[in-house]
Amino acid sequence: MSTDTLQPDTPQLDDYKLEDRYLRESGRVFLTGTQALVRIPLMQAALDRREGLNTAGMVSGYRGSPLGAYDQALWQAGDLLDQNRIDFVPAINEDLAATIMLGTQQVETDDDRQVDGVFGLWYGKGPGVDRAGDALKHGTTYGSSPHGGVLVVAGDDHGCVSSSMPHQSDVAFMSFFMPTINPANIAEYLEFGLWGYALSRYSGCWVGFKAISETVESAASVELPPLPEFVTPDDFTPPADGLHYRWPDLPGPQLETRIEHKLAAVQAFARANPIDRCLYNNRDARFGIVTTGKGHLDLLEALDLLGIDEDKARDLGLDIYKIGMVWPLERKGVLDFVHGKQEVLVIEEKRGIIESQIKEYMSEPDRPGEVLITGKQDELGRPLIPYVGELSPKLVAGFLAARLGRFFDIDFNERLMAINTMTTAQDPGGVRRLPYFCSGCPHNTSTKVPEGSKALAGIGCHFMASWMGRNTESLIQMGGEGVNWIGKSRYTGNPHVFQNLGEGTYFHSGSMAIRQAVAAGINITYKILFNDAVAMTGGQPVDGQITVDAIAQQVASEGVKRVVVLSDEPDKYDGHKDRFPKDVTFHDRSELDQVQRELRDIPGCTVLIYDQTCAAEKRRRRKRKQFPDPAKRAFINHHVCEGCGDCSVQSNCLSVVPRKTELGRKRKIDQSSCNKDYSCVNGFCPSFVTIEGGQLRKSRGMDTGSVLTRKLANVPAPELPAMTGSYDLLVGGVGGTGVVTVGQLITMAAHLESRGASVLDFMGFAQKGGTVLSYVRMAPSPDRLHQVRTSNGQADAVIACDLVVASSQKALSVLRPDHTRVVANEAELPTADYVLYRDADMQADKRLDILRNAVGDDHFARLDANGIADRLMGDTVFSNVMMLGFAWQKGLLPLSEAALMKAIELNGVAVDRNKEAFGWGRLAAVDLPAIAELLEGNQAEPVEVKPEPTLDQLIDTRYHHLVDYQNRRWADQYRASVASVRKAEESLGHTNSLLTRAVAQQLYRFMAFKDEYEVARLFAETDFMKEVNDTFEGDFQVHFHLAPPIMNKGTDAQGRPNKRKFGPWMFRAFKLLAKFRGLRGTAIDPFRYSADRKLDRALLEDYQALVGRMVKELNASNYDTFLQLAELPAEIRGYGPVREQAAEAIRLKQEQLHKALDTGRPTLIRTHKADEKEADHV
Repeated sequence: MSTDTLQPDTPQLDDYKLEDRYLRESGRVFLTGTQALVRIPLMQAALDRREGLNTAGMVSGYRGSPLGAYDQALWQAGDLLDQNRIDFVPAINEDLAATIMLGTQQVETDDDRQVDGVFGLWYGKGPGVDRAGDALKHGTTYGSSPHGGVLVVAGDDHGCVSSSMPHQSDVAFMSFFMPTINPANIAEYLEFGLWGYALSRYSGCWVGFKAISETVESAASVELPPLPEFVTPDDFTPPADGLHYRWPDLPGPQLETRIEHKLAAVQAFARANPIDRCLYNNRDARFGIVTTGKGHLDLLEALDLLGIDEDKARDLGLDIYKIGMVWPLERKGVLDFVHGKQEVLVIEEKRGIIESQIKEYMSEPDRPGEVLITGKQDELGRPLIPYVGELSPKLVAGFLAARLGRFFDIDFNERLMAINTMTTAQDPGGVRRLPYFCSGCPHNTSTKVPEGSKALAGIGCHFMASWMGRNTESLIQMGGEGVNWIGKSRYTGNPHVFQNLGEGTYFHSGSMAIRQAVAAGINITYKILFNDAVAMTGGQPVDGQITVDAIAQQVASEGVKRVVVLSDEPDKYDGHKDRFPKDVTFHDRSELDQVQRELRDIPGCTVLIYDQTCAAEKRRRRKRKQFPDPAKRAFINHHVCEGCGDCSVQSNCLSVVPRKTELGRKRKIDQSSCNKDYSCVNGFCPSFVTIEGGQLRKSRGMDTGSVLTRKLANVPAPELPAMTGSYDLLVGGVGGTGVVTVGQLITMAAHLESRGASVLDFMGFAQKGGTVLSYVRMAPSPDRLHQVRTSNGQADAVIACDLVVASSQKALSVLRPDHTRVVANEAELPTADYVLYRDADMQADKRLDILRNAVGDDHFARLDANGIADRLMGDTVFSNVMMLGFAWQKGLLPLSEAALMKAIELNGVAVDRNKEAFGWGRLAAVDLPAIAELLEGNQAEPVEVKPEPTLDQLIDTRYHHLVDYQNRRWADQYRASVASVRKAEESLGHTNSLLTRAVAQQLYRFMAFKDEYEVARLFAETDFMKEVNDTFEGDFQVHFHLAPPIMNKGTDAQGRPNKRKFGPWMFRAFKLLAKFRGLRGTAIDPFRYSADRKLDRALLEDYQALVGRMVKELNASNYDTFLQLAELPAEIRGYGPVREQAAEAIRLKQEQLHKALDTGRPTLIRTHKADEKEADHV
């Protein structure tokens, strides 16, 4: 923890290139855990070349977090793999990948072999280990080859961060009789990986390799070890027939006997080539600690927190033994450590595998009871170190203090108090940063089910439908989708259910689930969601050839009762329908509800294939010019918008975001994140237009680059914090917005300065708009860093790129009052709650205050990075790097600007623009008015206006709007009605004017109801076209999407009037129609007899009657009832059927409140607090 500061200088930077991560043979490289797994087979190939061996390598497995990006990293290193004769063959599932590995070990016994041997690497997440158990057990039992060897890499998610359950593969490996190694950090990945291959070759075993989330998903500056030289044991003689794969080798008891010999060989190899090590070699130590993997790093960090360094440990009589191979324990080494101690504490995360082996080894004749072994239990059998959840340095420090305090009679209370010094700030609740479907995701539509039906969830992005109010439940292992319904449905009346199934899962193993469902005869519809990518782990292609027509042919041949195909582009099947079974029908996605209703009535198993490309994959391909990018964008006229939220209901899209206006909260399209799905246009609202042709305006009103250069010349260099020990920094933001890049840039910059650096990014579902916390740790050298995660209360700095994430409990827990420095992006980034709940409020000011109060005013700074990035640079994606520049200038980073600029260059993405964003952040830190002045002269869109702070301003604004709406007489009527209520309220002594404000808002809404004339005026006589021209450039046209009552043609799938598309000529029609607003409500008004206009008049008459009653009857006892009645119509928003449903929804509440007025008995059914911020929507 560093508090000193120093003036920045420019240290000598490493001449580092990204390809050095694989090409350098010595010195320092910067690696992610995933990249280290790529480097292991490359290093093994180099080692074999040194030994004169002609070997090849094979990598196969199946992706899954935390190994979700391993295949991508292998593909990116494809040329290097080819040069080293290493093949990467992605498997369609884990057990087949393990069978591929078995084949590699058979090469060496084949007379036709072209190589001396093949070393293999299998990979899969923890549940994949379980799935592949049979194949893995066969593999290690039948054996590896002498010049091959197999490393079995298990991606273990101990904390259940991105898995269906917590996972620990050690126990499974033990049941396979597979030796298991547990590296503690990325540097050990390289050392342990080569050791594992050598062990596999010597012993004939396959070797398990634990890659836990906390390590494989981190990145660090790593000192490369020299290629090792392994010693052949001289105290072991293998059986005459050897230990390795051979043929013939028929099933029989010899397999079990050979396992016994193999495990003896494992012990011999581990004795000759120790991978376990004693830290201090303190022969006089009376207290020993045994650790492994991440638990070892937690221990070292905990010792630092307790003030115990090596010298203090020696003085106390304390020593540490770090285990590398957790099963089977190398017996001699661990017993040599344990003997002579009085107590040995075993610290391991999850189940006590090491502890139980030590206790077994200490049985007769090894003097049982001589040493007290504690770990999961203390000396009295009471629970001690938990076997659930994850360990942390702070947690371990507490256990250590208790055991060491008891043994050495030391009081650690003062240290523990310091460790526990952290903020008491609490997450304010309310909106959450939930993972959500990407903007334009096909699942936004495809996971809907008809009223009265329910769906079952499965593995994949579509699982997120479980928290979207879509009657979707349950979770099953990958490939078991729908089969649980066989066991449940026959005891619940055999109803129908929909089962979501991604095409990647279908190809992996889900096709067998459909086969089972057909065989069992259950009533189920499989919705195969074909999105052309494995979207949940990063958009990889499915591992094999899979097409919509192939799936249709397969399921039809299995005997499903009916197959239908839905798509956003059903016309693409014209001319190709002969590839499908004859009875397959094709539909537009708008027919989903109707088609599903038909399928659920068909007995047996049916299949619906929903074909639409993944939105994130579309975006990637469009950037590479590999996918059509229509010159068409949705746009909302906020004057017409009512804030009803129907566009969010129809699209479920995160790009439909709130917009503050002087008349309340409306909606707008975030053009930066929009993926052009257009389903939002289906919202029953005339505010939507599509801009066809042209493009988003990227040009600027002035050459801001030259202004930035000139301004930065006068910006002083900041005082940077010194890095005397570890320096801990947390970056918090939204998955999918580039926030991970910030942590990567910081750690790469530290690496370039030859510092120690690590970053831990938990991804998984977080990449889908969820919470991303990047734990960045820096130190003068790598050996000064232990754990990669920042402990509670230990952060030196926080870069809060998102308010919701920064005010979450996980982020708040790392803060330390009057120590941690925080810079916060004050922009309100939309959350899933804005889609699910139309009036969700982020309470941004409250969240900013929580952060400020947690660390103190002088440790806090804020910036609207998104607003500045959008209006100065044309894209909010640059906001995160802008926050990085802001933080650096504020003195939060102990790194030189030169190193950060070099890191941006190495990142290779929009280099100049990101450097510019960094510069704007720097300038904002010292001269924000200069940026504000620049923005005033370069406004790309109207400034968002906050609600008026005073009642008089609110009334005046609405009065002038009503003059434009109808005439002055109409507006005078409004002012008089409001004034009468105000007089009645003031006569009761109320000074907060809550009732008057409510009436001023809601009476205006009913007097300015948006009929055909008003919608026309709001298009033709406002700044709508100016905003369009400020947002877009080029040759474009504005198209309107309307459901006019006079020209209505039928209804849509929801039974609502069809919306139709109208060309630019409609703008001229609007201008003409707006001039006829004087006809509104007269006998010759052609619209007055429509159901919509009748409802508008009825609502206005009811509200005017309510106002009249207020003026006559208002008193202290009925005040609150009148207030509730005055506020309630705020729920009535939207157009046509949306408005009708809203009016009907509040009718019962209105009747109850009116009854309360009539009887004189007050009732409280308020839906929101009266003194909340204005929730007006016009």
